[in-house]
Amino acid sequence: MSEVTLLSEADLRSCVALDLPSIDAIEQAFVLLATAAVAMPPILRLDIPEHNGEVDVKTAYLPGVERFAIKVSPGFFDNPKLGLPSLNGMMMLLSARTGLLEALLLDNGYLTAVRTAAAGAVAARCLSREASRRVALIGAGEQAALQLQALRLVRPIEEVRVWARDAQKAQAFSTELARETGLSVTPCATVDAALDGVDIAITCTPSREPLIEARHLHPGLHITAMGSDAEHKNEISPQALAAVDCYVADRLSQTRVLGELHHALAAGVVGDESVLLELGQVLAGQRAGRTDEAQVTLCDLTGTGAQDTAIANLAFERARAAGKGFPFGR
Repeated sequence: MSEVTLLSEADLRSCVALDLPSIDAIEQAFVLLATAAVAMPPILRLDIPEHNGEVDVKTAYLPGVERFAIKVSPGFFDNPKLGLPSLNGMMMLLSARTGLLEALLLDNGYLTAVRTAAAGAVAARCLSREASRRVALIGAGEQAALQLQALRLVRPIEEVRVWARDAQKAQAFSTELARETGLSVTPCATVDAALDGVDIAITCTPSREPLIEARHLHPGLHITAMGSDAEHKNEISPQALAAVDCYVADRLSQTRVLGELHHALAAGVVGDESVLLELGQVLAGQRAGRTDEAQVTLCDLTGTGAQDTAIANLAFERARAAGKGFPFGR
């Protein structure tokens, strides 16, 4: 029997970075969602409320890709009180031909962080104006920093504004971001100030209440909404979503249940659902995304198993080429 490769977080970090090849791999996964017979079941979700925990399981088979991933992603949000990280996780990589396990990727959520940021860059490259230079980060966590890192690979960003509920965290985050990037980074006291005149807004918070309202929309704005990956999370008000010129989902079957679209549908403010698009459709040229500079676009990203399979295959191939990992028998 063939061996299984065990890859640690350190192995994976040494092989996989947030770079253009990673962004391109995630873009190809979105294209396959629109053009191939992808098998991607609904997200399996387990809530453990007494410990403020949740576990998501995602998977997808992408035709033409040698392996498929099954990702287990726990989030236990009281862990910092115990000196433990809130997020961790792992991916199992199995042969799409035989179903045999080929690798265990013990990434502790690293690959999820990379593919999530890469998806944001795919959305911005597809939907934002090419000359976009000013971005608002709504949120001041690790994913906000990664979103900016990925965005800078596809757009000429010069100015960053930051808003977070914790003003001290926003200040510290802005100071560190300015030091690391050399960009102009300004902490803002309100979402209104953060979004005033920006080209791109990225929301990456666990908010349960809308942060971006219809009044924040202005001509040319692109919004990438990352945070609404569960039914109770909501960053974009239904009225704002209904007011954008172009709504794009990573997967409509998911955003109808989990994403920002879920809340707009519940509020009854979305009329003609035929105008709702998927990112893969726009990337594949099946539907038009932004058609003029003045449009307001919104990409609703809930995270897909297709992204996990794409990043896991990329990581495994790079690790194997670099001789990384510990092989063990079945």
